Amino acid sequence: MYSGRTGENLDTIYWIEGKYISEALKEINYFMRDWRQNSVIKIDPRNVDIMAASHRLMDVNEPYLLLSGYRTPKTNAMLRSRSRGVARKSLHMEGMAADLRLSSRSVNQMARAASAMSAGGVGRYYRSNFVHMDSGPVRTWGG
Repeated sequence: MYSGRTGENLDTIYWIEGKYISEALKEINYFMRDWRQNSVIKIDPRNVDIMAASHRLMDVNEPYLLLSGYRTPKTNAMLRSRSRGVARKSLHMEGMAADLRLSSRSVNQMARAASAMSAGGVGRYYRSNFVHMDSGPVRTWGG
């Protein structure tokens, strides 16, 4: 996974033999931080599971481009003032969501893979060319 804003990349194994690796999850927490505020919280491992399983299902070597992971309330409010597509009570503020892009897969292909997990929310954002994946209730929008 690559961060779209900071140029960082993350290629880490976070799960072995049925157990999460705490050091790897700490790296993921940092990687998915709110870079605008340099604020880190615990990312829901279920969201990482959804992203990883969707990625495997698409059978791609290309890492995700992470557009947005955790957002502080301040960042979320700023983004909300600029776009009507940002939820007031966004799961990004709970560390339960990620906005992702792959150059080798369409929004529909990514959304279908994420929806196949039946494990959270999947939003299609065609104009901005990304898919939102979260570990909240199962639901879809944007398509």
